[in-house]
Amino acid sequence: MKNEQLIIRKATEHDIGTLLQFEQEIIKAERPFDITLKTEPTYYHDLQKMISSENIYLIVAELGNKVIASGYARITNAEHYLKHDKHAYLGMMYVVPEHRGKSINKKIIDELITWSNKKNVPEFRLLVYDNNSPAVNAYEKAGFAKHVVEMRMSQ
Repeated sequence: MKNEQLIIRKATEHDIGTLLQFEQEIIKAERPFDITLKTEPTYYHDLQKMISSENIYLIVAELGNKVIASGYARITNAEHYLKHDKHAYLGMMYVVPEHRGKSINKKIIDELITWSNKKNVPEFRLLVYDNNSPAVNAYEKAGFAKHVVEMRMSQ
């Protein structure tokens, strides 16, 4: 990142092709941790809808006019039994391999938290596979703590 300035901005329709590639890389990275994921091509998100939603802030990080990272915050109503009314769910956190380890993910998270706080949402959630140590470590470094372990069974 020598003299180039990292720019974090709201994603636009122009970014959809890159975001689709990032999404496939995320799915590819998650398959070894989740035997329930489809083996054929699949998608997690409706990016067009995310870009136009008022309750979702889909952002990208750009370096030298190239998109190198992404993430989003989605404001979600909390369950009635929780202390908070709403929380921001964070997802689609991705940094291209050659730029990992440069605190770009943390900068994306900080921007998502700032946006959420402006909407009076102080609680943040995300899902990460427990066995995905690099991701768990990155989120813990950003201030997250393990909260719940989801378990599954199939017959």
